[in-house]
Amino acid sequence: MSPQSGLFDSAPPEPTDRLFFALFPDAATAMRIRALAEDFCRRNGLAGKLLEPERLHITLFHVGDWAGLPADTVQAAQTAAARLRAAPFELSLDQVMSFSPHRPRPPLVLKAGGGNAALHAMRAALGRELAKAGLGRCVTASFEPHVTLSYPPQGAVTEAVQPIRWTAGEFVLVHSLLGKTVHIPLNRWPLQA
Repeated sequence: MSPQSGLFDSAPPEPTDRLFFALFPDAATAMRIRALAEDFCRRNGLAGKLLEPERLHITLFHVGDWAGLPADTVQAAQTAAARLRAAPFELSLDQVMSFSPHRPRPPLVLKAGGGNAALHAMRAALGRELAKAGLGRCVTASFEPHVTLSYPPQGAVTEAVQPIRWTAGEFVLVHSLLGKTVHIPLNRWPLQA
């Protein structure tokens, strides 16, 4: 074996699993979001498969990607989530736009033009609990609430839309199987003051 071959043999395995916290709309709201996305894409000539209604969500925190979920990280995330105390709140999304419109297949998203103070406060509180549980590495200050709708091959101009509102009554810890479009809810916590 050559000295260089050992360098390549120790490459970390390709990630297959993602862990994240999310808010999911109720089924009726998810269908309204899907209908809005279909209409927007049709009117703007955007190709690309739309995400299924049951996959539509707002990511609160991306905990990490691994080849297999580390049990200690899952446990720490669940401990942090169980300690959170926050009341249910209404959130509102009122713009459709492309994130990073100049890259290939930019995400088409439904986002908030502003507001949503209760959402930001709930996320900040969850971030504090994650840091206490030893998961501070996944806590970021920047947060632009959005629901990804599709990954069309071209970008789109920002368009204001009739606000889509729903009451967030719970948050979810999700195990995503990368590249397989599968989301497995690991646990749900009700929002209650």
